[in-house]
Amino acid sequence: MKVSEAEILIVPGYTNSGPNHWQTRWQSRLSSSRRVEQAEWSKPVREDWVGRLIEEVEAATKPVVIVAHSLGVATVVHAVPKVGHKIAGAFLVAPPDVANPDIRPKHLMTFGPYPRDPLPFPSLVVASRNDPFGTYDHADDIANAWGSMIVDAGDSGHINADSGHGPWPEGGMVFAQFLSRLKP
Repeated sequence: MKVSEAEILIVPGYTNSGPNHWQTRWQSRLSSSRRVEQAEWSKPVREDWVGRLIEEVEAATKPVVIVAHSLGVATVVHAVPKVGHKIAGAFLVAPPDVANPDIRPKHLMTFGPYPRDPLPFPSLVVASRNDPFGTYDHADDIANAWGSMIVDAGDSGHINADSGHGPWPEGGMVFAQFLSRLKP
């Protein structure tokens, strides 16, 4: 699949993705992409976030490809029962362990636990070995449950601007390869 053949939905996590975050940079370069905007970025409510994503997927006129980061990953998997059939593929980066009682802020736990049903579309999980919001073992376990391929990003923190992943060219190459394998 080519970028022009898809509607690429950028699904940020908690507090949104700022101007230096790779999601924002990719959005400016991918002509068919748009961000799923949330009413409240710093006090996420699962039902509201999932509802907004469902609205965006249902409004799509081309196959949908998801690019989610962090709490955006949880949002995506909770939306699957309603709109999974309209999603062509999902690129899922740095899934937090939303069932971990030590996660901060605590209200992120309202997005857990993750559904463990296999996803009805091709998906790829990119996970770090030293992500402060979730262990690699957790990401590997959930990726296996979802039937997702997993990419080991090494010691990459939370794979965001704070961990030095502004442009994230390596991620862009992995995404391009993933997209090329999807059917329009």
